[in-house]
Amino acid sequence: MKVKVLEMENPLKTGCNTRNLVKMAILAALGAILMLIEIRLPIFPGILKLEIGDLPALLGSLAMGPLAGIVIELMKNIINMLLDFTLTFGVGELSNFIVGSAFVASASIVYRMSRTKKGLMCGLLAGVFFMTLTACFSNYYLVIPAYMKAGGFSMEKIVELFAMANSRITDLRTIIIYAIIPFNLLKSTVVSIVALLLYNKVLPVLHR
Repeated sequence: MKVKVLEMENPLKTGCNTRNLVKMAILAALGAILMLIEIRLPIFPGILKLEIGDLPALLGSLAMGPLAGIVIELMKNIINMLLDFTLTFGVGELSNFIVGSAFVASASIVYRMSRTKKGLMCGLLAGVFFMTLTACFSNYYLVIPAYMKAGGFSMEKIVELFAMANSRITDLRTIIIYAIIPFNLLKSTVVSIVALLLYNKVLPVLHR
């Protein structure tokens, strides 16, 4: 597949331009809509559903810089939290923002170092890696403990929930190994592939 190389806007200017703000708002709204289109995979617990809500933020980050991608992620999750806050007590949106920001920002930063087809591929690979790594630490130290506190769940209950999809899950460590890591690898890879397919068609529009 032939990938055109497009020069990105200065990220320092992103957010200070009315046109960019409109673009980010539209991308955030699209991301929030895509978050609602979920696919339940039997190999993962019900709390982990595949969706490509990070796609607009990734495209925006590649076009307008890492800061734009983070802003889009923030706006997207605020919209989603207003739509179904009670489902995860806001913890799901917090997690999505943290790992999504790591994904789109790292992809954009690496891509800016070499704005070529190879640079784009390296950026997406970096995004996959840092999203998965961030998901490991954020879930272990912040997200799962916060979800337990917000919902009044015990660790045993959380483990039981995850173990329904994978009997090898017996504690928090195995939740990370057998659920969080493979799920985020799959999700970020799917989003990266779709972004790669749409890159030549969408990026010129975002540069207008």
